[in-house]
Amino acid sequence: MDAEQQPLSPTPAPDHNGANYAEHDTNSTGTTTEPPTASSLPGHSAGSPKPLAVNGITSSGPAYKVKLILSGHTRSISAIKFSPDGSMLASSAADKSVKVWNADTGEILHTLEGHTEGISDIAWSPDGEYIASASDDKTIRIWSIDSMSTVKVLKGHTNFVFCVNFSPRSNLLVSGGFDETVRVWDIARGRNLKTLPAHSDPVTAVTFNHDGTLIASCAMDGLIRIWDSDSGQCLKTLADDDNPICSHIKFTPNSKFILASTQDSTIRLWSTQTSRCVKTYTGHTNRTYCLVVDFAPGKKYIVSGSEDAKVYLWNLQSREVAQVLEGHRDVVIAIAAHPTRPVIASASMEKDLTIRIWEDRNAVGGY
Repeated sequence: MDAEQQPLSPTPAPDHNGANYAEHDTNSTGTTTEPPTASSLPGHSAGSPKPLAVNGITSSGPAYKVKLILSGHTRSISAIKFSPDGSMLASSAADKSVKVWNADTGEILHTLEGHTEGISDIAWSPDGEYIASASDDKTIRIWSIDSMSTVKVLKGHTNFVFCVNFSPRSNLLVSGGFDETVRVWDIARGRNLKTLPAHSDPVTAVTFNHDGTLIASCAMDGLIRIWDSDSGQCLKTLADDDNPICSHIKFTPNSKFILASTQDSTIRLWSTQTSRCVKTYTGHTNRTYCLVVDFAPGKKYIVSGSEDAKVYLWNLQSREVAQVLEGHRDVVIAIAAHPTRPVIASASMEKDLTIRIWEDRNAVGGY
């Protein structure tokens, strides 16, 4: 479910079993206001260079084809994340395990076990040394990549922990959960530094911005909140008139925009400066689960899973659907973009249980 996620239910159900399932009905429609000019879009702001295409992705549009199919989890997959160097892929599931895969060959390198309930989210530390996992057992585990073992267990949440992310310097962790709080943790000490009474419903996603000065959170209350990571003060609240459940958020590289997926089958691009929605992306189906949205490699396209068992890519600028990837047999809940190559990973739920690695054949050289 940055992918992070499986469905949640309006009130924690006994059989929730951690797997980002957020079951809700929303019937609202998204609206856009004042589409941004090209110079104001993510990565194109005044004074910042345009993003470079990864490995020479061409302008003729993406042509992703499946390269690997990974199997190993026994319950619904909840999140997948590439390691910072792209050599490994981590996945979490309702089967209480985290698996670490070789991203090139699809081989399972390690299975990390220790949680007593399902896992809803995972995150790599930017330095590549740790994985954090968020579980329905109300804890967060920090796993060392060197030893492939638990080095810290963070306790403090009073209900399911649903989302987690590291700070850019890898020294802090932010988490959110069904107790409606956002918590900031000191990794080295394993200590809860701040508890923010963030939302009035379960928190579905949390993330730091590029320099660690801001934290963003979103929740089933439909709100996106931006916090000062040092003081814990709420700086801004982003909200649509209809307040559809917000499933996932992602800062753009320059932190001037936030990409948000909502359970009205819409993805919105919000300006963090004007607090307005500047673009919307539609075509996929998302009314029940917390689906992850991300920027595809090269940052020219947006990628998301869908409840129709497909993966959708949109042109960031034109908002048009650029490609639809078929092959999964159940809801595609998690997406991950490779950090350096034209590669995307996708993961599906209970009727499928596979992770698919897709490669853009329009990229010069490919692998």
